[in-house]
Amino acid sequence: MMTETLNFDVTTVTESRISQFDPNNIVFGSLFTDHMLVADYIDGQWQTPKILPFGEISYNPALAVLHYGQAIFEGMKAFKNDNDEVLMFRPQENWKRFNISAERMCMAQIPEEIFIGGLEELLRLDAAWVPKGEDNSLYLRPFMFSSDVYLGVRPSQNYRFMIIMSPAGKYYSTPPKVKVETEYIRAAAGGVGYAKCAGNYAASLYPAKLAQEQGYTQLLWTDALEHKYFEESGTMNVMFIIDGKLVTPAVSSTILKGITRDSLIQLAKSLGLEVEERKVSVEEVIAGISSGSVTEVFGAGTAVVVSPFAAIGYNGEDYVLPEITEESVSSKLKKALNDVRTGKVDDTFGWVWKVNA
Repeated sequence: MMTETLNFDVTTVTESRISQFDPNNIVFGSLFTDHMLVADYIDGQWQTPKILPFGEISYNPALAVLHYGQAIFEGMKAFKNDNDEVLMFRPQENWKRFNISAERMCMAQIPEEIFIGGLEELLRLDAAWVPKGEDNSLYLRPFMFSSDVYLGVRPSQNYRFMIIMSPAGKYYSTPPKVKVETEYIRAAAGGVGYAKCAGNYAASLYPAKLAQEQGYTQLLWTDALEHKYFEESGTMNVMFIIDGKLVTPAVSSTILKGITRDSLIQLAKSLGLEVEERKVSVEEVIAGISSGSVTEVFGAGTAVVVSPFAAIGYNGEDYVLPEITEESVSSKLKKALNDVRTGKVDDTFGWVWKVNA
């Protein structure tokens, strides 16, 4: 829990845009709530955070982030329970991971009272934007970028931290079809694969585009050295049900330590499911789909939550996975996770953070 609080400089909107929001027709990342947070790091100190009406920001063409890419972000969600109380899910884990990314990208550390305190202030103001519904939530996007006006390769001396929020619904309308990537890589040992930095996502766009042109929704990334072992899928961690066990690649310097991933592992163990965190080879999974030992493959992440795959493409052949039912492991894990996040069951893990009105 936070040990101190900050005063925020708050300017509220004169008229809400909530009338533009249709909770029955949510397009991910396209509509933003009334307010945003801005905090600047100048001369070695964080300035008073400001909450402002959501809107454009101006920038100098020599802004360091535009040239040298010091930019990181987090993705997290808020929900409403049956009493219309706003709940955040594991915000301290996002704050900790944000600072791990900041350290790797040689950026300033963000204090907890700005990161989590800012989220709370925004959610109090924009609580009406948190949608109800089985797959609905308010997506929270804290991010930070270098704000020096200087052309020179060095760590920036000034930074801007911001939070924006956007209603979110179901990410994929149908189970995605994914392709095993054996040419391009997402990350290499010693690189920035474990950090949520903007460059990781920019580098993934071209190979993803090539896969989409071949009829696939996303990629299954393999290791940089041999392309023999699975690492992630698109912007998600990846999980497998093999011989009834939940199996997932162990986190490393090339794999993001997903908060949804960790939550599903803990939930699986609480449900009596055996869990293995280890190397998972392409050969093992492809052979397992054919033999029936691999019954489910799914992505896990903040945006998608749990996303079962319909098929895996490898070496020009599609390996179709069994259809997912309510009795599938991925379905049970998703329900268990959503029940905790929305307050439908007691939070025995200490994951849920209630935002006081």
